Amino acid sequence: MSHQDAVHTTGLSSSLSTSPSTTLPEAAAEAAPAVARRADPQVRAVTVRDIAEAMIQGLRDFQAAPLYGLAFGAFYAAGGLAIVACTFWAGVGYLAYPLAAGFALLGPFVAVGLYEVSRRREAGVPLSWSGVLGTVFEQRHRELGWMAFVTLFVFVVWMYQVRLLLALMLGLRSFTSMQEFLTVVTTTPEGWMFLLIGHVVGAALSLVLFSLTVVSFPLLLDRDVDFVTAMITSVRAVVTSPLPMIGWAATIVLLMIVASLPGFLGLVIVLPVLGHATWHLYRRIVVPKA
Repeated sequence: MSHQDAVHTTGLSSSLSTSPSTTLPEAAAEAAPAVARRADPQVRAVTVRDIAEAMIQGLRDFQAAPLYGLAFGAFYAAGGLAIVACTFWAGVGYLAYPLAAGFALLGPFVAVGLYEVSRRREAGVPLSWSGVLGTVFEQRHRELGWMAFVTLFVFVVWMYQVRLLLALMLGLRSFTSMQEFLTVVTTTPEGWMFLLIGHVVGAALSLVLFSLTVVSFPLLLDRDVDFVTAMITSVRAVVTSPLPMIGWAATIVLLMIVASLPGFLGLVIVLPVLGHATWHLYRRIVVPKA
């Protein structure tokens, strides 16, 4: 054996003998710093009865704090009226219907203040405008702001697909009035195809956004988690209870359509009830922290 090999062997034997009790797992733990990973929120299956009870609790919250609900509902309804008015002012009144339908996608974000009202009532914390609005404005520094961006992104995609379908199905024609647009889409084969494909694509986008947001918005308000984890948790909630959750989505769509028909005025009542109910449904779905 050469002198170099002897030195190498002696050094190896010395290193092993200096720490005879060190095992491989311990060595790995010492070599790599421990990274604490926060456990993902756990979800529970819900039934139609849970959804019905959440709706009842939402009605009770609205009855207990009507001014908050009416204020947020009126703000949302005014936004819808403003969007429709802008389309006619800009000479694109034929986009009023798809814009109004897409505007409903922004409901979960507007309802953040309603989630906070329900959370405070549940915790027995006195309600105040400064407390509720202060919590809402604080969300711009937290992950909930990213969820608002996701919602807005889907709304933009919604409008792009409307314009694309208009170009593909009805050509590049320009409609001079809402009446002309309605006549084309309701009396021509191209118009029927536009309505069919548009509603199918719209339903798919709505289902995607519902799955991403039904739990994520109240979860981000309630806990310190990132928005990706919140979206994954929301999708897991829908996958865990597909039929009840799709039924809840259909209920929301139906109520929003009915509420929007009289000039969006029904949203003044419907939005706060649905917002409060969504909070209570979230509490039934997501397992509380230990």
